[in-house]
Amino acid sequence: MTDQTAAAPRQELVRAIGPMQMTLYAAGSMMGAGIYGLIGKAAGQVGSMVWASFLVALVAALLTGLSYACLASRYPRAGGAAYVTHRAFDRGLLTHLVGMATACSGLTSIAAGAWVIGENLSGFAPLAAVPPVVIALAYALLMAGIVFRGIKESIWANLVCTFVEAGGLLLVIIVGARFWGAQDLFDVPAPSQGASTGLVPLLIVQGAALTFFAFVGFEDSINVGEEVKNPRRDLPLGILLAMGITALLYIGVAVTAVSVVPWRELGEAKAPLAHVMTTAAPWLPGWTFIIITVFAVANSALVNYVTASRLLYGMARDGRLPAPLSRVHTARRTPHVAILVLLAIIAVLVVSGGVTQLGEATTLLLLAVFTVVNIALLVLRRRPGEKTGAFEPPAFVPVLGAVVCLGLIIVRVATGPVAAPLTAGVLLLVALGLYALMRGKAIAEPGSPRR
Repeated sequence: MTDQTAAAPRQELVRAIGPMQMTLYAAGSMMGAGIYGLIGKAAGQVGSMVWASFLVALVAALLTGLSYACLASRYPRAGGAAYVTHRAFDRGLLTHLVGMATACSGLTSIAAGAWVIGENLSGFAPLAAVPPVVIALAYALLMAGIVFRGIKESIWANLVCTFVEAGGLLLVIIVGARFWGAQDLFDVPAPSQGASTGLVPLLIVQGAALTFFAFVGFEDSINVGEEVKNPRRDLPLGILLAMGITALLYIGVAVTAVSVVPWRELGEAKAPLAHVMTTAAPWLPGWTFIIITVFAVANSALVNYVTASRLLYGMARDGRLPAPLSRVHTARRTPHVAILVLLAIIAVLVVSGGVTQLGEATTLLLLAVFTVVNIALLVLRRRPGEKTGAFEPPAFVPVLGAVVCLGLIIVRVATGPVAAPLTAGVLLLVALGLYALMRGKAIAEPGSPRR
């Protein structure tokens, strides 16, 4: 593998993403493991009202998505949320934690998706004897190879997978629409059935902490800002269009899933949407939707991998992480060192966690990031001399976004199992260790205010 030398000029990322690709990139990141793999887990928690948890999660995601659309058009940089936090607060530790929490959320998301694929493919006759964890690790290695290959290859793989996964969700709605009204959409589990609370609104919010995972991905867009042809226009447009597309599909799929299959049965299914399709369309070979699920989850993982590698690249370039992470391969024009380091971490996460644990850890990490980013937008909007974006939402949007995200964190940590908060906490402790290692080496961002 050829590396750049100290004497060689710094290699830059290539601008190869247009408006349609940006929209599909964001939508593809959102339509993955969350809806294909975790809808069954969410139904097991919330019952038939899983659709209500999706609505609550949508509101939380949309508020923050509007803030990200604004910030993406203002500051289209590879550092993403970390750069925005630095610009707003100029606090090294906070900037570092936000950047690392964003990167870690991508890693837990990829690991969760790897388990979804492992569990789905382990039901495939040719792979029945292969442990799911082995399939999951092989999948992670394949993702690393595609991301190393180049951004153009990653984007084209993203386009193919996005069409496949969107088509799969439409297929669920089409074949299952005739079952609408067959089940009570307000049926929820009682505490005696395993529910953590008898209060329905609280139960729905708890479910939203899991279903929120299905909406994450819009935040990935800002991190490829240096690879978008017209970031000021295409970044906010892509984020907003992607959120609209996925919201319609998710609500339709949630209602369809609990209408076709009773929520208790759905909650126990390893491949929930494949089970829905088998029930609603028995004429369709069962393996067909498993393949669609694999494409869908792979797409989400691909985008998360690209995002995490670019985020580490951006932070290392700015002196906030070890310098080798900022190296760009001279032939492939990708941050190859960051990609390899991420692969090692993903492998550890795959071995140590399951789908629900990793999915909820992703949600908690991102909710913390979103809280800070919403507040950062408020600070930047009030600062004289800051440039405006092509898209500027009303001031109440980031305020509500911060409040809702913080509320979801509190509800989940206070009422749910400790495995997911513990996973997120361990990753943040590792981030603190890296900060201690790099302390004093960070450089200031050009043009950022100093205090």
